[in-house]
Amino acid sequence: MKASSVLPVSLRDNSTPVNQTDMPRGLVLLFAAASGLSVANVYYAQPLLDALALDFGISHAAVGGVITATQVGCALALLLLVPLGDRVNRRRLMALQLLALVASLVVVALSQSTAMLLAGMLGVGLLGTAMTQGLIAYAASAAAPHERGRVVGVAQGGVFIGLLLARVFAGGVSDLAGWRGVYLCSAVIMLVVALPLWRRLPTLKAASGSMSYPHLIVSMLVLLREERVLQIRGVLAMLMFAAFNVFWSALVLPLSAPPYEFSHTAIGAFGLAGVVGALAAARAGKWADRGLGQRTSAAALVLLLLAWGPLSLMEWSLWALIIGIVLLDMGGQALHVTNQSMIFHTHPEAHSRLLGLYMLFYSIGSGLGAISTTTAYAHAGWQGVCILGASLSLLALAFWATTRRYMPNDIPRG
Repeated sequence: MKASSVLPVSLRDNSTPVNQTDMPRGLVLLFAAASGLSVANVYYAQPLLDALALDFGISHAAVGGVITATQVGCALALLLLVPLGDRVNRRRLMALQLLALVASLVVVALSQSTAMLLAGMLGVGLLGTAMTQGLIAYAASAAAPHERGRVVGVAQGGVFIGLLLARVFAGGVSDLAGWRGVYLCSAVIMLVVALPLWRRLPTLKAASGSMSYPHLIVSMLVLLREERVLQIRGVLAMLMFAAFNVFWSALVLPLSAPPYEFSHTAIGAFGLAGVVGALAAARAGKWADRGLGQRTSAAALVLLLLAWGPLSLMEWSLWALIIGIVLLDMGGQALHVTNQSMIFHTHPEAHSRLLGLYMLFYSIGSGLGAISTTTAYAHAGWQGVCILGASLSLLALAFWATTRRYMPNDIPRG
C-alpha cells in the first residue's frame, strides 16, 4: 500500500466515521492522556525504593533489582508485544493489555513476598511499555499522512508529561496512603481510562494480519537491516538519550550533597522545568509534517549541545541549571518526535515494528548514559559529566551532518 494514500489502513469508529483529513482534537488528547498515564506506571517505583527496601527487608544495594525487573519488562515489550499492533486488531489489543496492566498493578500493591513484587514489577514494565508505545503507533496509523507528525508530537508530549509527573504523583500519594496506595490508585485510574479508550479509539484494519507471529518478529530484523531512515534516526536517538541520561542520572549526586543537600522531592521538582519540552514536541511534529524534518533535527541538536553551557554553571547558579534543563528537554523532545515522524513515513504498514525497533535504540542509549555518567562523576566531578554530555551531543550533531545526504528529501512521504 502506498504511503500517499489518504489513510494507510481502513479506518472507522464504532458509530461515527473519523474525519479523514483531520483527527478530532478530543481523540488526539485522549491518545496523549492515555500514553502519559500508561508510561507513568513504569516509573512510580523510583522514588519508592527506600519504602520497598524497608517493607520487604531488601538491602539498599539489592533494591535496584526492582527497577531492573521493570526495565526487563520494557525490553520484552518492545521485542514481543509492541509489534503485535501490526498483526491484530489494535483496539482489542489495547483493551486486553490495559486490563492485564491493571492486574499487574494490583499484584504489586498486594505483594507479600519479594518474588511476587518482582513478578508484578516485570508485568508493569511489560504492559506499561506495550500500552505506551502501542498507543503512539496507534495514533500514527490513525492519523492522515499530512498530520501524522502533529498527532505523534501531541501524543509524545503526553508521554513526556507522564514521565515528569510520575515521581511527583508517587511521592505525594505514598505520603498519604503508603507505597501500596500508589499502585492501587493507578489501577483505578487505568480502569477509568479504559472506558473512553474503548468507546473512542477507531478500529483499524490490521496491516499485516495474514503474517504469522514468528514471521512478524523476524521481519523486524529485515526492517532493521534494510531501512536506512530507521538506522540513521535510531543512532541519533541512541546518542541523544545517552546524553539525556548522563545528565539526569548524575543530577542527584551533586544536589544531594553539600552545599545543597536537597531532598529527593526537591531534586525531582527540577524536572518540571522540562515541561517546556512537551510544547517543543508538538511543534516539532507540525514542522516535520511540513517537510522540515531535517532542519528541525539540526536546530534540536544545536539546542542539545548548547544546553551543556548553562548546565556546567550549576555550581555557581541554579538558574543556569534550570535554563540548561529547558534547552536540553526542548532539543531532546523535538528530535525524538522528528525521528518518529520520519520513520513512520517509511512503512505505513509496519508502524508498531518500526517503533519497537526505534525504542530499542533509545533503551541502549539510556543504559549507556546511566553507566558512563557515574564513572565520569567519580573521576572528574560535575564538570566531567558536562564534558561527557556535550561530547555525546556534539557526536550526534556530527553524525547528523555526515549522514544527511543518505536521507530522503526533506519532505514526508505522504
